[in-house]
Amino acid sequence: MRKALGLLLLRVSLGGLLLVWGVNKIVNVDHSLAIADNFYAGFLSSEFLLPLWGVSQLVIGLLVIIGLARRWVYPLQLVINGASLLAVFPSVIDPWGWFLEGTNVLFYPSSIILAASLVMMAFRDEDRLALDARRKSRPSTWVGRHQCGQVVRQR
Repeated sequence: MRKALGLLLLRVSLGGLLLVWGVNKIVNVDHSLAIADNFYAGFLSSEFLLPLWGVSQLVIGLLVIIGLARRWVYPLQLVINGASLLAVFPSVIDPWGWFLEGTNVLFYPSSIILAASLVMMAFRDEDRLALDARRKSRPSTWVGRHQCGQVVRQR
């Protein structure tokens, strides 16, 4: 049960981060434009595109939190978190700015976020509290022996 609870907390916190980033892109477009220009070389730096990307992040974040479509959503989350890590990578390798200018120790957790995303992907099949874990199909051996509600006798 501890593993399931740990994976649930990981899902909620990582999905919550995507929610926060998504909401920021929708309600604080000027701040998001500055971030896109400063850290992402202007990628998606548009008053039209950033809110759309924010809505996408909201949807992905909600799916991560409830644990639905994890096979597709976890890799998307990993790409988003990986891009964020790459954007602030100088701050990860030199958080105090001893060798590189413009770094910030507050960006160091980006490496932890990426590692947490990898852990969630690695243990996806063991997350029993995810919504889609409860919707798993029957094993093929069960399906092969049951047709139209009747057990097929094997010879």
